[in-house]
Amino acid sequence: MAGALKGIRQLDPGGGEEVQQNDMDARRPYFDLPDFTEPSPPSTPASLPSSHPHRCRPSDATKGLFVALLGGGLSAGFVGPFSRMAYQTSHLPSLELLIFRCLFHLPIALLLKLRGDPLLGPPDVRVRAFLHAVLNVLSIGCAYSAVQVVPAGNAVTVRKGSSTVCSALLALCLESQGLSGYAWCGLFGSTLGLIIIVGPGLGTLQEGTTGLYTALGYILAFLGGLALSLGLQVYRSLHFPSCLPTVAFLFGLVGLMISVPGLFVLQTPVVPQDTLSWSCVVAVGLLALVSFVCVSYAVTKAHPALVCAVLHSEVVVALMLQYYVLYETVAPTDIMGAGVVLGSIAIITAQNLSCEKEGQVEG
Repeated sequence: MAGALKGIRQLDPGGGEEVQQNDMDARRPYFDLPDFTEPSPPSTPASLPSSHPHRCRPSDATKGLFVALLGGGLSAGFVGPFSRMAYQTSHLPSLELLIFRCLFHLPIALLLKLRGDPLLGPPDVRVRAFLHAVLNVLSIGCAYSAVQVVPAGNAVTVRKGSSTVCSALLALCLESQGLSGYAWCGLFGSTLGLIIIVGPGLGTLQEGTTGLYTALGYILAFLGGLALSLGLQVYRSLHFPSCLPTVAFLFGLVGLMISVPGLFVLQTPVVPQDTLSWSCVVAVGLLALVSFVCVSYAVTKAHPALVCAVLHSEVVVALMLQYYVLYETVAPTDIMGAGVVLGSIAIITAQNLSCEKEGQVEG
């Protein structure tokens, strides 16, 4: 074969390229079969799923809502009943309780110093950071004053309900940030549950001084929720390193600057004498600090109205402690409203349960 091809090349020197191609075709096997002597890497068709499924991680909104539920709502649910216990045992004024709580925020200054960050925040956002602290101090002060004249569960209910409604309205007006149909359904259900809880109590206010103080307690709880929603909106506008520890420290600093003079002018300081009162004070300070940090983190990940709606779990915890610890009456409407609130939280949480593939870049 090689000799014949060589003769053809000699007879037809002008067709060298064609003859050379025929030579290559002669040496090539009849079929282009793969060489099974060499191992080939396994191929995965694009249409078939990979043997290793994509790992999913919770989205930012899901993580924010879970942090608000477990760290913010559940821990804050103990604050109201413990504050009422401290008032019942030692007649501890609300401003003095706020002072003790602010003291737990001051050690955060050590963390800021170790990181080399300014204690009061960058100069360009310092005013807004102080405004956030003032609004939170007003919100907490109103809440502590309210739980001393009305049942703890009702005070927490009114405060959380007003914060949810105000947060939804502020987000629509200031950020043009809409909500899905499921989210609106959850917000409506949680607000309805709060109305079921507190409605009968508002309709049976007594006349005279007792009824006036009770009405004032509900008004303070509403103003506390309004101040909370405004504070969350201000916090969402702050974007700088160490934002969370900075606002936590400023809350303690501003709280002391407001509550210490107010305590001596408006109320009478009381030194707790029993162990129960001191235990309640320490528990309020620690749990409130945990709730503050968790809520501040969650509001940067999810819609503030949804965060406030998930925080309604605080109402359920407060009602349980009101019945089992404080031995205060819990009406059937309270149980019904708590069930509606829990169902609404389930709707909001289920609607936001989503996962993202690992390595996916969020838009």
